[in-house]
Amino acid sequence: MSKERFSTVLISGLTLTAILFLGILIGKGGDRIGYASETYEDLQIFAEVLSQVKKHYVEETQTKDLVHGALRGMLASLDPHSSFMTQDMFKEMQVETKGEFGGLGIQIGVKNNRLTVIAPIEDTPAYTAGIQAGDIITKVDETPTKDLTLMEAVQRMRGTRGTSVNLTVEREGVENPLDFTLTRDIIKIQSVRSKLLEGNLGYVRINQFQESTSEDLTTEIEKLAPKDIQGLIIDLRNNPGGLLTAAVGVSEQFLDAGRMVVSIQGRNGKKDEYRARTTSKNYQYPMIILVNHGSASASEIVAAAMQDWGKAVIIGTTTFGKGSVQTILPLSDGSGLRLTTAKYYTPNGKSIHGIGIQPDIVIDPKKPTQVAKQEGDSGQKDPSSSDKSKPTPAPAKVTEPEKAQEVDKDGPQPVPQEDAQLLKAVEMLKSWKVFKQLKPAA
Repeated sequence: MSKERFSTVLISGLTLTAILFLGILIGKGGDRIGYASETYEDLQIFAEVLSQVKKHYVEETQTKDLVHGALRGMLASLDPHSSFMTQDMFKEMQVETKGEFGGLGIQIGVKNNRLTVIAPIEDTPAYTAGIQAGDIITKVDETPTKDLTLMEAVQRMRGTRGTSVNLTVEREGVENPLDFTLTRDIIKIQSVRSKLLEGNLGYVRINQFQESTSEDLTTEIEKLAPKDIQGLIIDLRNNPGGLLTAAVGVSEQFLDAGRMVVSIQGRNGKKDEYRARTTSKNYQYPMIILVNHGSASASEIVAAAMQDWGKAVIIGTTTFGKGSVQTILPLSDGSGLRLTTAKYYTPNGKSIHGIGIQPDIVIDPKKPTQVAKQEGDSGQKDPSSSDKSKPTPAPAKVTEPEKAQEVDKDGPQPVPQEDAQLLKAVEMLKSWKVFKQLKPAA
């Protein structure tokens, strides 16, 4: 599908803050939808109910509000990732894919029918407060999330910069619910960062897959290349996904031309394949990819492609398992429809939906609750504290090398000793270099 490959079909990883705009699929035209007679009968019932509500409901109602409510209910009955978007919501999603939006800096999805944090975005209110991947959000302010659709939950978390929202979460290993009061801010996301690590190893962190991510990755690798890097670490931990085209653009930089990156298949059984272009970079560094439970959607596409083609060793924990494709369809009044239209499959033909990607080497870091207890902090705000605005320390987050020391920004950076997964990656790449230099005896 060379002509369509950069259409704006997206993979939902997000799941949310609805942080990633999941793409507009341009209709091909020419197809007419044939409605069976029973469809008209059902629509007649809908019209009758609408009429009765307008006439007899205890309070006056607006037809538009009733129709929108019906649409939200219809989409929510399909799956957690399909939804109806009002005009304002649709405009917000178009802005978000540019990498800047208002809110808390948290991506959410539905896991086991519960509103689940995929990952907090670094340097945002959610990250600073200590929200962690895997947290179950049970309340937004005083509203239980079990009564909210995914999009409704997102809307409640958004708001004007400087205003506050309270989240109640359940966390594995913590007996009582945790309460977090977060102050909304403007969220700006830098898609790609890079650093040189000790041993002349390149480190690239991809935070989300945005429109510019592929080009940004090329820029960062080209900055590292003159330093004679001996290996490359790509960190996809807590990356909730984003644009499908960005995931393809990143993957193809390490694959031979023509190699499949991912395929998507809808209800009609037709498969659309996304393959590496002949113009791709095809970098050949020894490579390790870091993943965890917060790696979802587009992150899983990249990790799976590298794993299936033997281009990288995957280290970390099992990924989130978000393997469905959502298409954003614009509607005539400026609103939008976010609809699950397909599942994606790895180059080996596997669907990871609900399963996730199994790392080649499993490194499970210390439980966040264990770290919190050692530090004398449960991760919960002290109700007796007089400083209500003081953020709760965030235990056991992924620590990037650039966060560790900034003594010499151009020179090799030390690896944080508390980051067991990154330490393992560095150890393996150093060993890789040693074995490569071995020569047989004369």
